[in-house]
Amino acid sequence: MANAEAIPYFKRLHENGSSLASLCIGAFLLAETGLLNGKKCSTHWAHINEFRERYPDVEVEDGAIITEHDNIYSSGGASSLWNLILYLIEKFADREVAIMIAKYFALDIGRDSQSQFAIFRGQRNHGDADIQIVQDYIEKHYDDKITIEKLASLINTGRRTFERRFKEATNNTPVGYIQRVRIEAAKLSFEGSRKNVSEIMFNVGYTDTKAFRDIFKKITGLTPIEYRDKFARVANEV
Repeated sequence: MANAEAIPYFKRLHENGSSLASLCIGAFLLAETGLLNGKKCSTHWAHINEFRERYPDVEVEDGAIITEHDNIYSSGGASSLWNLILYLIEKFADREVAIMIAKYFALDIGRDSQSQFAIFRGQRNHGDADIQIVQDYIEKHYDDKITIEKLASLINTGRRTFERRFKEATNNTPVGYIQRVRIEAAKLSFEGSRKNVSEIMFNVGYTDTKAFRDIFKKITGLTPIEYRDKFARVANEV
């Protein structure tokens, strides 16, 4: 490992009472120390699946900007540096100082999630060919009514066995995976079309406005309208 010499150094720092903090994929280096085993951390959303595979004893928080455990801090993508700095200032000074600095440098002190920026690509490097068949089906037919029984029948297995295999392979339940695929399709529609919320909702397989809104916000951290207003390329066009 290129940074092998740093591992015992980080361990000594922590043993002597120092705080440790990682930014973005720096969480991988921090995890190599073993100090995160049995603890939570955050890293860039695009590398969460890889992190989980390499460090199964660490609980990576999907979408989190900042995590803190046992004097160890971790943060998400590179731009989360400012969130981490403000968090540490508030931690070791006080909130008044953190707010003053946030205002002075025009920083968003309230952001606590990467979810609105994440792109769902699914977990594909698991080696279970049957589950990949199911993933392909979901991604082609997400706008249809999909039942767990239908998905299980694609690979000739029972429901319980299928659900267990799917979760082991993708880190998502089948229902959760369908939801994420649908919401990703909805996000793309909001970004590149003038369709209203109802049109997009129906196009990605939802018929209940409240359910669509709740699931969209749970996954992205924003309501459909908030997401459209923030990311749509045509939002301000007449």
